[in-house]
Amino acid sequence: MAGGTYTLVLERDAGGPITVGALGEIEFPAGWYAYTGSALGSGGFGRIDRHRAVAAGDNDTRHWHIDYLLGDAATTVGQVVTTEADIECSVAERVDGPTAEGFEGIDAFGCSDCDCRTHLTYHEHREKLVGAVTDAHEAAQEETAAATE
Repeated sequence: MAGGTYTLVLERDAGGPITVGALGEIEFPAGWYAYTGSALGSGGFGRIDRHRAVAAGDNDTRHWHIDYLLGDAATTVGQVVTTEADIECSVAERVDGPTAEGFEGIDAFGCSDCDCRTHLTYHEHREKLVGAVTDAHEAAQEETAAATE
């Protein structure tokens, strides 16, 4: 099965606090979130199916930070963007970095195994967040391709 980098675009239809493992309680307002992860193991993008199962209530295991957010009833998976390349941190940093108003990274979320500030970014508007995610995947993929030429 193919693998690479993915970004889940999540909707929260209600705000509220969620306890996220060792990060403790975090307030998650209603709106849209982009979570970037990697699916480089033997299961590849099958990891996305696991995330969908957690969001649907069909999997109660809480292993990663994202499991706590997905396991909350107010959170649904709205869209998934994938790239068959190992560009997780590059994408996450680009999504977290837009200078446009309204983007807010959730400190230390999903990045305990790297030096990124976050792998989860919030925006009130779906269109702006999806645009940032798509742009981030394209730019990171282009940068990687240029570096290997």
